[in-house]
Amino acid sequence: MAERVVITGLGVVSSVGIGKDAFWNSLTAGKSGISEVGLFDTSKFKRHYAGEIKDFDPSLFIRESRLKLLGRTSQLAIAAAKLALEDAGVHLKDIRKKETAIVLGVTMPEGSELEITSEKLLQNEAAKITAKLLLNDFPPSLSRNVGLFFKTEGMNVLIPTACAAGNYSIGYGCDLIKQGVVDWAIVGGAESLSRVAFQGFQKLYAMAHQVCAPFDKNRKGMLLGEGAGILIIESLARAEKRKARIYAEVLGYGMSCDAFHITIPKRDGIKKAIAKALKNAVVEASDVDYISAHGTGTVQNDKEESAAIKEVFGDSHKSVAVSSIKSMLGHCMGASSSMAAIACCLGMRDSLIPPTMNFLTPDPECDIDCVPNIARHKELNTILSNAFAFGGNNCCLVMGKING
Repeated sequence: MAERVVITGLGVVSSVGIGKDAFWNSLTAGKSGISEVGLFDTSKFKRHYAGEIKDFDPSLFIRESRLKLLGRTSQLAIAAAKLALEDAGVHLKDIRKKETAIVLGVTMPEGSELEITSEKLLQNEAAKITAKLLLNDFPPSLSRNVGLFFKTEGMNVLIPTACAAGNYSIGYGCDLIKQGVVDWAIVGGAESLSRVAFQGFQKLYAMAHQVCAPFDKNRKGMLLGEGAGILIIESLARAEKRKARIYAEVLGYGMSCDAFHITIPKRDGIKKAIAKALKNAVVEASDVDYISAHGTGTVQNDKEESAAIKEVFGDSHKSVAVSSIKSMLGHCMGASSSMAAIACCLGMRDSLIPPTMNFLTPDPECDIDCVPNIARHKELNTILSNAFAFGGNNCCLVMGKING
């Protein structure tokens, strides 16, 4: 396990921009990607807003003949993967080997395709179920579709741990490299908006009307989003040999399960994941310069995350900057933590912390420094990125600036 693992490529498709530069410029400017949903009819719902990607043209990344067999989530993932490979300076011939792993995270592989299939089955129209639906209905569809597109023959893994899946995929990809199983890994997560998820989160009474305001006293809940965040990771030795640009080193990660409730987070589980991540990274809490929060904007999540941070970091918690990009993107579920990891890499590069937008009223139960409304310049050497999912599946990632 001696290999050091570094991030050399970033690809992102989001509601605030496509490509790492557009994404990052929007986040640091506090630009919101929240708008009225247009992908499906919301007239029968009480909520109508989400972080929908309005300007995504998949034909810019995928030939029309292939698009016919791909759902929106796979399209987003492939586009982000192409951007990440280009950013890393990696040629397709280099990844079409058994030494390349694809490890992706998701919540619902192709939610919109599930809806179509369900409707046709209910209408006794099973004969109309097409190859596209069958290719995208099953849980492994996302990673498999990406592997098919790039013609990779190595390990292909899907991690469906929902809102923490991106961090899980990065952590597992790192392990594969450290153990010498693969040379490269294409890691991250993707998620598209679907009526199934939109309706489900409303039934949980977890969604705000139009504004996501993490850590604000008057926060009303989360908003859904969509997107893809894909990273290229490899060993430090390999990256240096090919003179690759290095964004950050993956120092370690930690996982835990609350084993408490399907939707309500528990601070003890969050604390365990943070503590394990710091220990795995051989980093002290006092070394952390910034925390990319899970920060959903729900009352309970923000309260429990804040409490966990305060208990782990003790008296020094107020000197650690904490912000949530979900205030601008919404909650992109399976893509959320890998998109956050990309933001962390760019923040480390530019010594800049993206803000928590929509913050108006401090909450005594969330008395952390949430970088309200304006990006902040700060030298970032060590970053903790939190991700928590339904069922209490927690995964926290530690990244560091590379110092040789």
